[in-house]
Amino acid sequence: MTDAPILVDDQARVRTVTLNRPEALNACNEALYDALAQGLIDAGADPSVAVVLLTGSGRAFCAGTDLVEMAARVMDPDNFVEGTHGFLGLIDALVDFPKPLVIAVNGLGLGIGATILGFADLAFMSTTAKLKCPFTSLAVAPEAASSFLFPRLAGHQAAAWMLLSSEWISAAEAHDMGLVWKLCEPDDLLAEAHRHAAILAAKPISSLVACKRVMVAPLRAEIAAARERENQCFIDLMGGPANSEALAAFAEGREPDFTNLPPGW
Repeated sequence: MTDAPILVDDQARVRTVTLNRPEALNACNEALYDALAQGLIDAGADPSVAVVLLTGSGRAFCAGTDLVEMAARVMDPDNFVEGTHGFLGLIDALVDFPKPLVIAVNGLGLGIGATILGFADLAFMSTTAKLKCPFTSLAVAPEAASSFLFPRLAGHQAAAWMLLSSEWISAAEAHDMGLVWKLCEPDDLLAEAHRHAAILAAKPISSLVACKRVMVAPLRAEIAAARERENQCFIDLMGGPANSEALAAFAEGREPDFTNLPPGW
């Protein structure tokens, strides 16, 4: 298997993009954020691609942001080398992606590995996969407009539990919430997702793009506003006492202890 951050395969006008850091559970470092963002930009501009199918290699879909790299960024920001696109550039690429995006959640999805579902046009999930939004356990805020998109998809209370609790959500729960469209047995997942993607890809690309554009247009302003609010909260919380404790606990392989923080944290 290549060391490239993503693998790309084209069949029947469907471009399958596979996250390819299996040893790190496909956690997103700057290189993977850049590769996926550029992959979406390239697929959007390629007249031979009608649909993108996104999945992960190995036993995970995506374990969120690489916390080792995040800790290095917090501890030594002056020497941190940012990518060309980074996390925010990936979200820009997802917002602007003009064609159908099909996601096949093959294993665990944390952080962006869960919140990316807000941008899926069709989402499939293995019955053995699970999701987590670990924001409160890391003492940060929601991301990727999930504070707007998840309540819209799942309803307020289901979204509140996901975003506030940092608890695992099973495939069955994700399906019941409306975060994913169909559940598949693990061995059937990719074939079933590709079968549906190919049905879409047989249609005129111009029509697919027009349909998606008119569906997404009413959401754009709300997504932009949610991202702005989330990004400001993230800036306010990153490097604070609670976040520092969370990252130190991760580095030391222990559970964080938030009971002795200053008042308000």
